[in-house]
Amino acid sequence: MNRDQDAFGHALYDYQQSGGKDPWAIVIERDDGMVDADDARNYFAEYADWPAHQQQAMAFAQGRVLDVGCGAGRHSLHLQGKGFDVLGMDESPLAIETCRLRGLEHTRVMSITRVSSKLGPFDTILMLGNNLGLFANPVRARWLLRRFEAMTSPNARIIAETREPHQTAEPWHFEYHERNRRRGRWPGQVTIRVRYRDYATPWFDYLFVSREELQQLVEHTGWVVERLVDSEDTSYLAILAKASRRVRP
Repeated sequence: MNRDQDAFGHALYDYQQSGGKDPWAIVIERDDGMVDADDARNYFAEYADWPAHQQQAMAFAQGRVLDVGCGAGRHSLHLQGKGFDVLGMDESPLAIETCRLRGLEHTRVMSITRVSSKLGPFDTILMLGNNLGLFANPVRARWLLRRFEAMTSPNARIIAETREPHQTAEPWHFEYHERNRRRGRWPGQVTIRVRYRDYATPWFDYLFVSREELQQLVEHTGWVVERLVDSEDTSYLAILAKASRRVRP
């Protein structure tokens, strides 16, 4: 990803450099023309300001942690402050630079598809902020889950967050779901890009799954859905455990 494509990273870096005084909007554009916006400051929120389900997620972290799509590092920095050995990784070079400026000790500019056992074994893989979506599609999701199984300890957990795509009253979402079905895609598979000022990422796929679809996704990957944690909106937390183990409370 070159600097002109790193829209997300530029937004985080500019916010960091402004001392938190200049929160530019991050625009999410879907390939059917729908747009949404996010505030850069959300990626810098302190633990006390996180949604309750993300706060609960921290209780499941153990051992060495890989934070996939770490953004500005809010989850990594919290766990690092608790004494965890955390590696924050993101495809965005400027997001990683922002993490380093904020004090995250171990970082890597890397796409999720490049993650492998070469990074060393992990006990927790963190995918918060709806980052289960980085799986992109069911085929890549299962491939990555098998890869994660091979690079984690026997008692490892994946702590992932996603959004229930079917819980909507908006007709344009239903139309998009139906368009996906006609194309042989899962309803919650979206093609989007991130825009900020005059920067724009390439288009990429992002995956939202229902609880039932999540169960289908993990079959025969070496993982099981051990626990689901609801949120105050349509997001939910999924704790995945190795198929031969169970997550303890």
